[in-house]
Amino acid sequence: MTTSQLIQDPKPGAARREGRPGIALTVIAACQLMVVLDATIVNIALPHIQDALKFSTTDLTWVVSAYTLTFGGLLLLGGRAGDILGRRRVFLTGILVFTLASLLGGLAQEPWQLLAARALQGVGGAIASPTSLALITTTFPEGPERNRAFGVFAAVSAGGGAIGLLAGGMLTEWLDWRWVLFVNVPIGVLIAVLTPMYINESERHPGRFDISGALTSTVGMASLVYGFIRAAEEGWSDSLTLGSFGVAVVLLLAFGLIESRAREPITPLKMFADRNRSGTYVIMLSLAAAMFGMFFFIVLFVQNVLGYTPIEAGLAFLPVTVAIVTGAGLSQRLLPVLGPKPFMLGGSTLVVLGLGWQTFISPDSSYLSGVLGPMLLFGFGMGLNFVTLTLTAVSGVGQHEAGAASGLLNATQQVGGSLGLSILTTVFGTASRDEAKPQLQDFMANGSAEQKAAFAKSGQLPPPWSHEVLAHGISTAFIPAVAMAVLALVTAALVIRVRKSDLEALAGTTGTAGPSGG
Repeated sequence: MTTSQLIQDPKPGAARREGRPGIALTVIAACQLMVVLDATIVNIALPHIQDALKFSTTDLTWVVSAYTLTFGGLLLLGGRAGDILGRRRVFLTGILVFTLASLLGGLAQEPWQLLAARALQGVGGAIASPTSLALITTTFPEGPERNRAFGVFAAVSAGGGAIGLLAGGMLTEWLDWRWVLFVNVPIGVLIAVLTPMYINESERHPGRFDISGALTSTVGMASLVYGFIRAAEEGWSDSLTLGSFGVAVVLLLAFGLIESRAREPITPLKMFADRNRSGTYVIMLSLAAAMFGMFFFIVLFVQNVLGYTPIEAGLAFLPVTVAIVTGAGLSQRLLPVLGPKPFMLGGSTLVVLGLGWQTFISPDSSYLSGVLGPMLLFGFGMGLNFVTLTLTAVSGVGQHEAGAASGLLNATQQVGGSLGLSILTTVFGTASRDEAKPQLQDFMANGSAEQKAAFAKSGQLPPPWSHEVLAHGISTAFIPAVAMAVLALVTAALVIRVRKSDLEALAGTTGTAGPSGG
């Protein structure tokens, strides 16, 4: 190695331009924003994606689930890869995979092409996201500088959902739905260029990859989700439906067996031995299941029934983000005084009430009466839970296991969201089919000749009959969402036993708590 090379690269894995922590933090935060934003930016474009690629409403859920399943299923493996192979290297790989997948998704001409690209996006996000948080500890010295960096990271994670909704609305209305995916390409390329210049490589740690655990859990959950979505279209007696559930049972049992015997499991089963931690995971899974369904169906309602433009739909969801942030801030301030349980109980109760209100949604519902009111209750309740659940998940865990405990909570959120959305979609599909029969009869009796001619051509009921079918399906789908939130409330009441004193050692970590990718 020459003297000039030593000057340019003073130590192996060093950034080519050190001393620019602001740029390094911008690169890390931009990655997290891109990954979190992609969980919501596509939501506003869903009706346009449905029209362009001819998705059925039930199959449309895969545009969301394909991303969240691979993201949640491989999240812990991504964090392990960063420790073993070097965080900067793994971070860069995740960014490149995510960027390529975004380009392919924007170019999709068939439904399967978009779904494959969304699944690949989830893989890239699972590789990059956990590593981006860990890179803060590698890049910033312990103390005020690192705390400020964690604060920026947490703010980006919390605000990414709102930015995604607005950006999705603007890109869909002003350009095209494909730009909700294309927008990641220039950002990803820029991050990939700047990463080796401003971010140091971390020290590698020896370890094993639990590939079999990651694959059996991810494919098993995907089979379970597919079984529910297939049942929504073809019924419970369909051979593929039953086959999917059978494969899911076999793979998920195999996953449990693999994890119990693995030397370095991707999901340490001992994390579930503590009742508070297990209860926390159940609450997060249940609430995320309801949350993903709420966003999916209300997006369809405000655009297809209320007639909102994509930008108006994005703005319509801003109050729920404000409510989440307000609830999270309140719980963060008062946790040391009241302890976690009141926030879990109060937050889950508000979520139950908000979802229960949405079971009354109808074509005659306005934004104020049918959407805004229940969303504010729901959002504030979720906000009360997010920080509380994050801290409870790592309460009583050793420092070396805190990453696994919080990572498992984030994975639970993503996987729970996918599973919940598939269950709600099954109920939606059945209710919509049942409601379509009387609406079709009424249409044939009262529809105009022009409407009947259009129906004969497209097979789609026109408004107001289509609005009745969609609203009935949505209101019915919120019934199991209420049941999921009730499960969270009962778990908080009967299982959680965390005291204020248990959280005292974690008082300094609240700044980094918050939803991930939701």
